[in-house]
Amino acid sequence: MPDNILPSASESYWRASNDFPIFPALSENIETDIVIIGAGLTGITAAYLLSQSGRNVVVVEGSRILEGTTGFTTAKVTVQHGPIYQQLIETFGEEKARLYYEANNEAKNFIEHTVTELGIKSDFEKVDAFLYTDTDDGVEVLQKELDAYHRLGIEGATLTKETGLPFTVKESLKLENQGQFHPVKYALGLVEKANANGVQFFERSRAKSIHSTNTVQMVDGHEIRAKKILVCSHFPFNDEDGLYFTRMYSERSYAIAALAEPNYPQGIYINVEKPTRSIRTALGSDGRRYLLLGGEGHITGRFQGDTTANYEVLAAFGREQFKVKQYAYRWSAQDLVTLDQLPYVGIMTSGLQDVLVATGYAKWGMTNSTVAAKIMVDNVLEKENRFADLYSPTRSKMKKEDIKTFAKINTNVAKELVKGKTEKIDVVFQDLQEGSGDIIKLDGKKVGAYKDNYGKIHLVKPVCTHLGCDVVFNGAESSWDCPCHGSRYTYTGEVIEGPAYKPLEKIDIGD
Repeated sequence: MPDNILPSASESYWRASNDFPIFPALSENIETDIVIIGAGLTGITAAYLLSQSGRNVVVVEGSRILEGTTGFTTAKVTVQHGPIYQQLIETFGEEKARLYYEANNEAKNFIEHTVTELGIKSDFEKVDAFLYTDTDDGVEVLQKELDAYHRLGIEGATLTKETGLPFTVKESLKLENQGQFHPVKYALGLVEKANANGVQFFERSRAKSIHSTNTVQMVDGHEIRAKKILVCSHFPFNDEDGLYFTRMYSERSYAIAALAEPNYPQGIYINVEKPTRSIRTALGSDGRRYLLLGGEGHITGRFQGDTTANYEVLAAFGREQFKVKQYAYRWSAQDLVTLDQLPYVGIMTSGLQDVLVATGYAKWGMTNSTVAAKIMVDNVLEKENRFADLYSPTRSKMKKEDIKTFAKINTNVAKELVKGKTEKIDVVFQDLQEGSGDIIKLDGKKVGAYKDNYGKIHLVKPVCTHLGCDVVFNGAESSWDCPCHGSRYTYTGEVIEGPAYKPLEKIDIGD
């Protein structure tokens, strides 16, 4: 593969083509009706909905708005979340599986209606969604999924080998009248409307903890007192409330974008097998169509070798199947997966009735974030929501297979805690290439070292500030990632992704 087929730096297609409003950092103690922690699509949708209620609403974001998962998604607006419905029927029964479908279908319709109502130029398009396979086992999975559709009353689904893809498949499950859009343009439209309705937004204001007095303690010492607290920070920043770090795992996946050929595929696609291949197109601001390819997921911090290889594998897939010669963008995203594959949305824990949480969307955050926002808003407005029990964080019904899988993941967490303390270190300063990082030994101690493109060395203590697991270097994103619970840091140690809220300790060796 040519060295220059991929961009040298990671940049999300969605974030590259937009101007973002700038909001101030929180600079004083404040009191409000509702505080929303996190300015991704969940928090922004909740803020927009609450802005119509006459309540005082404040949104605080630890970095910049839409700098988290929303700005790095594939943005499929669909109820076809992989072959999930047969699993939901087995775990929860037909009634609750049907509720999941209805919740996400209502969310899909809400997004489409809101785009039209507010005149948001979000490039929303109606498309068909396809689950496809090239194996006999996959055909059986699709047949079972179609049966689940019929049992749940999901209409517009057919099995077909005609997908519009430039390669043949053994079978696909097509679902009509789904959607795709530009998630950042949509979210910015909601921000503009919410802000006009009086919602206050604060950026670069990271939350640290929640007191029993309904007070959010910020990292810089300021406090926000509110009647209701909505935790929409992707991974709950106050994860000790309900021990969410023991109930989810984080997964990174990768995406690339290139100019599409004139005969581009018309739908949105994902395969049944592993590794995952996600396919869609997007209409660029330059009027040209881009092809977006995603996949190659792995648990955060647990990839053997250079993570750049994941982009290279996707690029090879695009070259072989779509004749792509050059890619314009590459980026990665982080998703949270719960014990039973359903998000946790609602009262965070029984002792904190005024603290609500929304997390664990796996890879289907466009509709689930909307479902979550509406569940939380109805709680604030003391309205009944028929999906609240299904999504409740306090639910307990799981299959034995789910428990075994998660037990295995948590066993691996324990191994990672020990592994980092005993690994051999043989990298020294002179071995580091510019733009790369690794664990080295300095004065007999382990140190995380990164050499920037100017040859300057940046040193950090390579121990996650969440629970003390050793971080590893992610070469594809130039970040330090925790293999235990998914916290991520810049190469200088600043927090990118929680549950950690404290930066890595910097090590100064002088000039």
